[in-house]
Amino acid sequence: MSLVLFASVVRVRDGLPLSASTDYEQDKGLQESKKHLKSLSKKLSQFPDRCSLRSGIYNINFTSSLGVGYMMVCSENYPNVLAFSFLDELQKEFIVTYDTKRINSALRPFSFIEFDNFIRKTKQRYNSPRSLSTKINLADMQTEIKLRPPYQLSAEDIGSINGFSEHKQSKYKGIAPNQMLEAVTLSGIVACILSVLCGALNLLRGVHAIESVLQNEDEDFNYVIAFFLGTAACLYQCYLFAYFSVWRNIKSFLAFAMICLCNMYLYELRNMWQILFHVTVGAFITLQIHLRRPQGKAPDYNV
Repeated sequence: MSLVLFASVVRVRDGLPLSASTDYEQDKGLQESKKHLKSLSKKLSQFPDRCSLRSGIYNINFTSSLGVGYMMVCSENYPNVLAFSFLDELQKEFIVTYDTKRINSALRPFSFIEFDNFIRKTKQRYNSPRSLSTKINLADMQTEIKLRPPYQLSAEDIGSINGFSEHKQSKYKGIAPNQMLEAVTLSGIVACILSVLCGALNLLRGVHAIESVLQNEDEDFNYVIAFFLGTAACLYQCYLFAYFSVWRNIKSFLAFAMICLCNMYLYELRNMWQILFHVTVGAFITLQIHLRRPQGKAPDYNV
């Protein structure tokens, strides 16, 4: 029999369970699937926003949006369109009921235990397909799943299952859309332009430094390296600002540190104002990278 057996809502950044359905099933396979679900909940930020995992005779499905993940365990023959429509209903209700500030400030597991009632009622509806088919329109969800099917996870994707840990490069390229960033602000555009300008200045000075080295063997070739490293760091900052990348804040800080080190080395070739300009621009774009956060998947309210 096709059934939704368990559902939960978790916070994406740390896997903190916010709410979950009450379940009295003692089936060993279901309990194992719930362990897999718990492992997945701690790594949601590493996965695309819509995924499925086969776990024995059960399927685990989840979606994530705006920092919250919605997860479920269902029987293996439960239709995908119903599974993700179920998760979409949980998402819409949760977004309307709780604001982001309250979600981010939650400290205890199951801080939104009252949402369990909505999960229970929705689960009952989705376990009665006859009555359900007359109440919702699945056409939009069917089209969305056809155009962008859920990524099929395997045990090795969640690493900690079965007691082993794997560290592999992400395989999701081309399967799910790239993580989108928030809209660009005017200050971000200015920071990017200034960073490109600093990179161009470093490149130009680097070319002149090469000419000096060729004409005078006593010239320090390390200056050339410092100029080109500064160029690379400035352009990499622009890349991190424009595109999502894992650990982008840490990468931007390291690029800023490289800019500072290069300018410290070049203090004999630059006056204090020039050094201050380059360091200030580096700090400015690092701040803009930090402020331009990834945006969650916008909920589809046409389903």
